[in-house]
Amino acid sequence: MRGGSGSECRGKGCGVTATRATGAADRAVWADAPLLADLMPWSVGPLRLGRAWVLGPDPAVLKARWERLVAAGDEGGRAALFRPSRSRTLRSAVPQLPGQRTSTAPLALESGRCPEPVRVAHGPYDQQWLIPDHRLIDAARPELWRVADDRQIHAVEGAGPDPAPTLTFSALLPDGHSPAGRPGRIRPLYRRPGGREPNLAPGLLGLLAARLARPVGAEDFLAWVAACAGHRPEGWAVPLAADPETWEAGVELGRRALWLHTRGAHSGERPRLPGGQRPYVRAALPERGLPGTLAYDPEEAALHLGAGRVAPVPRAAWEFHAGGVRVLESWFERRTARGEPGTLEAVVPAAWPREWTSELLELITVLALLAEERPARRALAERLAAGPRIGPAELGEAGVLPVPGAARRPASVLDHHEEGPGGQFALV
Repeated sequence: MRGGSGSECRGKGCGVTATRATGAADRAVWADAPLLADLMPWSVGPLRLGRAWVLGPDPAVLKARWERLVAAGDEGGRAALFRPSRSRTLRSAVPQLPGQRTSTAPLALESGRCPEPVRVAHGPYDQQWLIPDHRLIDAARPELWRVADDRQIHAVEGAGPDPAPTLTFSALLPDGHSPAGRPGRIRPLYRRPGGREPNLAPGLLGLLAARLARPVGAEDFLAWVAACAGHRPEGWAVPLAADPETWEAGVELGRRALWLHTRGAHSGERPRLPGGQRPYVRAALPERGLPGTLAYDPEEAALHLGAGRVAPVPRAAWEFHAGGVRVLESWFERRTARGEPGTLEAVVPAAWPREWTSELLELITVLALLAEERPARRALAERLAAGPRIGPAELGEAGVLPVPGAARRPASVLDHHEEGPGGQFALV
């Protein structure tokens, strides 16, 4: 399934939002910078599904899996398909996920239609579908669902083999999956729905506005993180410029990064490569079955999916890595994997859906444009290293650090009703 040749890009700056350090001065920028964990203090662990069949790249397949589950003749047969865990069995009593209208009756008695799958961010750069039923998911992180709306953006830390951890951004609710198999953290920008109460250290925006002599909003800060965050052993660090011009340059660069990571979700404009560089399908994928191989031809700048062919595909997009794996290969493997016969994971599409081709073209575009940003990011790092910065000592003197314990806990959503087990309502 692997194909193509050429050098692989696995270091910082190769598919991560960190900028490659180019010297001792640059490394010092992150060495003495405050940690993202203190600047965006509330974080949530990744979703723990407990069973792989509830997530997939095709919503029709998820509905087919659900139908096979509820059609099982007896509870034993249904349990074999469901795959019980310590957290979830066919008799588990759990509340609805916030914002979802699903049954709270035991799954052993379920006979209804599949809940409508929702789009989620899967890992650093994939988007898949999830059945949003709390009875199916071991740890769904309800606190994330409570604040998920069209204003939210998440910073997603992914653990990976050093030196290639990832920091990505998603407008969709992320599952926090790490290709390296080690969990990271999910940091929503807002603690309440509607873009209310930024998830930032209290007083941080006021201090930045005073030092930079200009308004600084929550999304300005997140853009700065997207442009300037770097990784060190303790976690992601965010150097804070004290020079207004450097700050503006970083925010502008970061806004473009957020636009690419979120695929234009808040702008209404999808990322596109310039004319002549846009990838197109040059040879159609087969109408039946799924392609069994993926290969890259660097001379033709073409991606081959079995007999299908997409070109032009920039080499930088093909070599884009995250969490130690090539992003395009990982994307392809998730769509062509075949589960063990007799399991719900074995229910897969009979043919390559057209939607996957559109998703592939968009992913190639996003990866290519992100790769183009690397020189600007390195230049910004050098500029930041040479200029004045706001360090942890100044943040401490201003009372921004250390953050109060309440800032690390989710906010109460006092006006939000959720259905608990058996149809009872709770106020949270």
